[in-house]
Amino acid sequence: MNFNKITPEILNLIKEAVGAANVFLDEESLANYAHDETEDLKFYPEVVVKPLDTAAVSALLKVCNGHQVPVTPRGGGTGLSGGALPVHGGVLLSMEKFKKVIDIDTENLQATVEPGVITQEFMDAVGELGLRYPVDPSSKGSCFIGGNVAHGSGGPRVVKYGTIREYILNLEVVLPDGQIIWTGANTLKYASGYNLTQLMIGSEGTLGVVTKIVTKLIPVIGHSVLMLASFTENEAACAAVSAIFRAGMTPSALEFMERKGVEWVIKYDDIQFDLKDNVNAFLLLEFDGDDMDTIFKDCEKANSVLEAHGCVEVLFADTAAQKEELWKMRRVMAESVKSNSVYKEEDTVVPRAALPKLISGIKEIGAKYGFESVCYGHAGDGNLHVNIIKAGMSDEDWKTKLKLGITEIFELTAALGGTISGEHGIGLVQKEYMPLKYAEINLNLMRGIKQVFDPNGILNPGKIF
Repeated sequence: MNFNKITPEILNLIKEAVGAANVFLDEESLANYAHDETEDLKFYPEVVVKPLDTAAVSALLKVCNGHQVPVTPRGGGTGLSGGALPVHGGVLLSMEKFKKVIDIDTENLQATVEPGVITQEFMDAVGELGLRYPVDPSSKGSCFIGGNVAHGSGGPRVVKYGTIREYILNLEVVLPDGQIIWTGANTLKYASGYNLTQLMIGSEGTLGVVTKIVTKLIPVIGHSVLMLASFTENEAACAAVSAIFRAGMTPSALEFMERKGVEWVIKYDDIQFDLKDNVNAFLLLEFDGDDMDTIFKDCEKANSVLEAHGCVEVLFADTAAQKEELWKMRRVMAESVKSNSVYKEEDTVVPRAALPKLISGIKEIGAKYGFESVCYGHAGDGNLHVNIIKAGMSDEDWKTKLKLGITEIFELTAALGGTISGEHGIGLVQKEYMPLKYAEINLNLMRGIKQVFDPNGILNPGKIF
């Protein structure tokens, strides 16, 4: 696709659209927005734009659409699939100034929020009113809720409360030609034609720019108990996951962690933890609710299931500080892996019962191609993050064999009934693997949707397909 460079004339039109004070051309700004958290990739925009309101976004897109200038929307820059990388230059559209919690409706258990609000800050704001927004990705302290919508984010509590798809009721969206629409209604039910709200969720900024978000909220849960179960084998820990649900329990979180990941976390963040020699895998289980007796009964029942699957030991976090320490171990795992080695992260998801075959297959594929891997993730919903570690691989093997190994991992994932991304999205780095999961008819339907919304292809080009 051919795009135009930003000429002085087009730049003046952009400044008129959003205000000159919100347009940045300096080297530092261009460098800051040339990357996200995806490996070490960098693509420089020609200009960074930080509009203040929906009208400015609309005016900007009218200019860019009319002059065939690419626009890359960006949230907090915490993405792992390259979704916010301006691979064709053009305009980097930062939504960081859209940071208002507009309304919290305590009667209808809803909130209206702008996309630049940090997820944790939104959670805290509704929490002060006795309400809860349970979508909490690991980067919740820095990611924007708009980015969460764009990538269909999940997090550890998806297993009980669902992904962000369960909590978005309505969206204000600016289309690529500058038109402004609301995608649905602020209602819990919606059976009025195609659901454009759900179409926008997970579209990675390729169909429109979200400028307002209406979310569903739930009441705060009174109590929670956290358990850490240790196993000698990865497969045994993964097999216990499905068994927990088959026994009639639904944890509010169920996370898997491999030994190597825990070792690196201890080293990276100086966490005090007694890591025993015979332990190679962990499950972190949380049960929550308003009745402690019911929670303890679930914990006892879960303990029996864990023991039946070869669990070595179960630790209970009794205090808030202990809970925080265990959750911290899980949440900083990605950072600790990143600090240790050159790596490539994949985001597989399979039906829960297939997890033992998935992790066993990943290790076999690694042995075949000569790479190591550190696996962890949201085991309760079958979502396993696979961090492929360069370690002793030669540079040549890393360049040539890595892709072959990743292809086999995704082929295995698809064969087990899964797909190639559970919550990180496709973006730039995963798009070449889409045909492993989707037939050409599926991809053409997606391309057709893109064409309807964005016939000139200006919005986040180079992503997904």
